[in-house]
Amino acid sequence: MRARNLRHAATAVVVRNSAGDVYVHRRTDTKDVFPGRHDFAAGGVLQVGEAPYDAAVREAEEELGVTGVPLEPLGEADYADDHTSYHAFCFTCVYDGPITWQPEEVAWGAWVPVAELRAMVEREEFVPDTLALLWPLDRSSG
Repeated sequence: MRARNLRHAATAVVVRNSAGDVYVHRRTDTKDVFPGRHDFAAGGVLQVGEAPYDAAVREAEEELGVTGVPLEPLGEADYADDHTSYHAFCFTCVYDGPITWQPEEVAWGAWVPVAELRAMVEREEFVPDTLALLWPLDRSSG
């Protein structure tokens, strides 16, 4: 699917804590799409027959160890560029538990206040699909 850039379905989950900070992470340099870039959403491809909500729950747990909290839908949108093409199911959640990175996916991460995230977006490379789908964060401010 990735090698041929076939259209698919994927999820994106913005994880916030009860203070309103956003969990920002940097993708590993070994990722096949947008390696080494920052991201403020966890997510990934839906498996065959998987419901979008279930996929979002699975991806948040796999990538960041986020469990036991309900996800709130933020909507759906399409995204396509030279590297990926998909229909996105976007969610957010409030989570105050421990973050546990999936080593194959995440190289760095931290809770970042929204004002600092705005500055980071200006100075760091972020994945373009999350920016296109979810920026600005006003929709996911809770």
